[in-house]
Amino acid sequence: MTPRTTRVVCLVRRPGKEPIPGDFAVEERPLPPLGEGQVLVRNLYMSVDPSMRGRLETTEKHYTHNFAPGSPLDGRALGVVEESRCPSVPPGAFVRHQLGWRERAVLVGADTDGADRIDPRLAPLPTWLGLLGQTGFTAYVGLTRIAALRPGDTVFVSAAAGAVGTAAGQFARMLGAERVIGTAGGPDKCALLVEEFGYDAAADYRAQPVREALARLAPDGIDVYFDNVGGEQLAAALHALRTGGRVALCGMMSQFGGGRRTADINHLIQAVLKRLTLCGFIVRDHDDLRPEFEQRVAGWLRSGRIVARETVVDGLEHAAEALLSLLGGGNIGKMLVRLTPDP
Repeated sequence: MTPRTTRVVCLVRRPGKEPIPGDFAVEERPLPPLGEGQVLVRNLYMSVDPSMRGRLETTEKHYTHNFAPGSPLDGRALGVVEESRCPSVPPGAFVRHQLGWRERAVLVGADTDGADRIDPRLAPLPTWLGLLGQTGFTAYVGLTRIAALRPGDTVFVSAAAGAVGTAAGQFARMLGAERVIGTAGGPDKCALLVEEFGYDAAADYRAQPVREALARLAPDGIDVYFDNVGGEQLAAALHALRTGGRVALCGMMSQFGGGRRTADINHLIQAVLKRLTLCGFIVRDHDDLRPEFEQRVAGWLRSGRIVARETVVDGLEHAAEALLSLLGGGNIGKMLVRLTPDP
């Protein structure tokens, strides 16, 4: 029988300059009855993403909705179907969906906005929210379709120790990049980028201006910049790019929060002088690439040529802490909350 309630993480109030634990609360909320074509999912893992920072603010985003005070948060999650009124998604099936930040969810069983079945034989469950999930797919789309990476390119990735960044560095290498450079916060993360994720070099943006670091690590310039940060790092990349260089504009974390870091827009003259291509993208516009991505990346993963790395926090009651840790740079690779042990 469908449980009547489920625990959810709610937004109590909009944050001030930076979010704090008191902005969130775990509450008991009713579950709707299971309707025709719907499934009841017990969530196993849920994704914690940098984009959630922007959704805490008042300015509405054009590609998604903002969180509302008094309402549950949501986000990507992976779970197991406990009950089903959808013939194509039986009990025991593993699915991804958008109703995370809660222990159980009722959703449409077979729909683009509902449950997306995954194959646990292809890769471990957490991987389907990380390297084989939306973050890995973002890296793949940005490199292949947006930046049109070519063999022999020199590639620069900002926020390289995060979920998208660790994927982008490894994918760039597999796609034929000659040299891959990343930035991260702190010497330990920079060392991991080189030792574990296939980067040729990494720079600590806290210790040296990125423009100086790029002049040292890529003295002949770069061909591709995968931008997760914006601000000063984007400005530095514009100066380092060679003529005809390409920029995949994925995210601009420097623009969120109280300590927003900006850069003079006059740096954009470099795009004119060097005939650069700067292209922003929203990954959901490129779902036609997903089958190719899953098969290709799963093959790389099985062969051991790339690695999946997750930072896992246990328990729904610690979900807000996981988000705050992520926003403070406390993760390596994908940040996940594990709700219950795997079946």
